[in-house]
Amino acid sequence: MAQMKLLRIYTDEAAYYGDRKVFEVVASRARDAHLAGATVVQALFGFGRTAHQHRRHVLEDEQSLVIEIVDTDAHVRAFAASLSDIRGIGLMTLEAVEILGGDTVEGIAQ
Repeated sequence: MAQMKLLRIYTDEAAYYGDRKVFEVVASRARDAHLAGATVVQALFGFGRTAHQHRRHVLEDEQSLVIEIVDTDAHVRAFAASLSDIRGIGLMTLEAVEILGGDTVEGIAQ
């Protein structure tokens, strides 16, 4: 199996790229790039470099989000580079992962 990587992209619900939320733009681009899949995970609480606390408020949504994408090393690196025009991405991390099972395992490595 090819070297698989997990790309994590940190942002928040309040981040916009034009008139769309950053997480929606990233997920759409991941689909358009034919990546194996993307999952957006909502955090209960988070803060970043500025120490601004991100949490759900009664009148607004400002929670931290993490977008997780698993694919081959080459695919996720190229995808991460393609996001350079999007402001509102706080951090991107990349780590090796081992695929244990799933419906798309064979399709990912090809």
